[in-house]
Amino acid sequence: MDILATLRTRLFTAVAGDVMDEIGLRRQFLPAEIRPLAPDMVVAGLAMPVLEADVDEAVAAVPPFGLMFRALDSLQTDEVYVCGGSSLTYALWGGLMSRRAQMLKAAGAVMDGYHRDTPEILALGFPTFSRGSYAQDQKGRGRVVDFGTPITFANGVTVSPGDIVFGDRDGVVIIPKAAAADVVAMAVERVQGENTVRTMIEAGGSAEDAFRTTGIM
Repeated sequence: MDILATLRTRLFTAVAGDVMDEIGLRRQFLPAEIRPLAPDMVVAGLAMPVLEADVDEAVAAVPPFGLMFRALDSLQTDEVYVCGGSSLTYALWGGLMSRRAQMLKAAGAVMDGYHRDTPEILALGFPTFSRGSYAQDQKGRGRVVDFGTPITFANGVTVSPGDIVFGDRDGVVIIPKAAAADVVAMAVERVQGENTVRTMIEAGGSAEDAFRTTGIM
């Protein structure tokens, strides 16, 4: 099974989260405020975590963006630039970064913070998820201090290199790489079960009976 293709074409974040709940992975969704720039955007790829940190404007870092360019240029096919660690006072992602990532065949970008250059990113169609748009630049305010190492989001969810990042209009969920094959296989089965429930309800059955029969609702 091609895990990423299956996520992109057959699954959705709710079902992935549900099956992880069943196997004890109950804290895998990133903060609810992280949303796609457009409702139809879907991201499914391998996490390339990036750690951002604030800097004092009076002693701004040299180079001013820290390791940001190196992190961006290191993106591989199907990787997702996943950034967090800073305050919510400037944008972590923008249009030119999206162009570079797209040229590298990256799968998307997920920010525990803001993006900017919204029209350009939308025109590119590059899957981008953030807490919203805010044009203030990170130069002199923040810098990338590390990448390719685990980072922890504001709600306590840790993202490690190679984890599966899966996002749609309902949120972004992290599937640990060690569990990815099992989670995706279980999610496909659950979608089939949900289709059975849907058929039962459309035939006039009650929600209670459908749940009793399938264990799904």
